Amino acid sequence: MIVFPNAKINLGLQVNGKRPDGYHSITTVFYPLQVADMLEAVRAERFHFASSGLAIDGSSENNLCIRAWKKMEESFQLPPVSIHLHKIIPMGAGLGGGSSDGAFMLSLLNRLFNLNCPPEQLSRFALELGSDCPFFLLNQPARATGRGEELFPLELPQLNGKMLLLANPGIHISTAWAFGQLELSKAKPPFPAIEALPLEQWKDQLKNDFEEVVFRAYPEIEAIRTQFYAMGARFAAMTGTGSTVYGIFDALPVNWKQQFPAHYTLLESK
Repeated sequence: MIVFPNAKINLGLQVNGKRPDGYHSITTVFYPLQVADMLEAVRAERFHFASSGLAIDGSSENNLCIRAWKKMEESFQLPPVSIHLHKIIPMGAGLGGGSSDGAFMLSLLNRLFNLNCPPEQLSRFALELGSDCPFFLLNQPARATGRGEELFPLELPQLNGKMLLLANPGIHISTAWAFGQLELSKAKPPFPAIEALPLEQWKDQLKNDFEEVVFRAYPEIEAIRTQFYAMGARFAAMTGTGSTVYGIFDALPVNWKQQFPAHYTLLESK
């Protein structure tokens, strides 16, 4: 069975403080993209995991596909599988690629073995993998609160017919480092109800709290956002803790592939 774990962007991201459990309380809007990895799992005589495409950072014990498999195997006594993951979504890029892989692995195993695992249980498993993993089980635009697991689907008609362009400069941003740079004592305005906010007002009212600290450390990331606006973006911002920046356009700019250095990863989502 083959599935296609897709990326996401954050339309705004507000960090509201640290929780008693050590996690941070956030408000954001998750928006799914068409850009996706490829994930295959088939029954096998012994467990096996392989990957291709972009190199995967870290040890196999921390790989969310393997962790998802172990969680389902322990709960349902599953027979072995052979897994192949082809990575297209850059890692450490704010696109949720690893979280998506883990969530899709849970869903794939549920269908492959006809487990009929209730959605609520799958969501609990997903949250144990990562704070934004439950979103990829829903996989539709949603306001997220709590750790990011409290999801409220919404419609964003402002984005109908728009083009999304993403640029990643190959900089891996540590999530722990990014959270550690924030000044959480600052008072913040309420997160805007962007579903009712005209797109032309997003630039002034929709903020990502991580942009200030990440742009200060990596000005080349801020330069991408500046370039997107120079190319005619209606809205441009960094997603997650970075380093990917996206631009929302009425239509893709002419010669957009020539606008950035050759080492940048450029992804298009319609």
